[in-house]
Amino acid sequence: MKIKKIGGFLKFIMGDNIAGITLSPFGIYVKEKYLTNAEIINHESIHWKQQMEMLIIFFYLWYLIEWLLKKIKYGKEAYDNISFEREAYTNENNLKYLETRKPYSWLKYIKK
Repeated sequence: MKIKKIGGFLKFIMGDNIAGITLSPFGIYVKEKYLTNAEIINHESIHWKQQMEMLIIFFYLWYLIEWLLKKIKYGKEAYDNISFEREAYTNENNLKYLETRKPYSWLKYIKK
């Protein structure tokens, strides 16, 4: 996994409101001012692990389906309630999390 600075194209597509994004198999992209922020790198690394264990395409399919379902239930708070995001946000401050993380740990974050 490569960590790269978010370039102009991604800024244009994603807007200015994101700190980072994981786009497997290409890498993790982070705003330049966050390139040394361990928590953001850890958050995106958790997404990298999720994407790898779901063979990338299934991650994106599940993410989209879950977002649509959560959009109905939570409205504007749909993103915050996606299981992948809940796992990453819950554990982004634990810099050793990926060393002990069990495969498919995001499943326990589906319920809410």
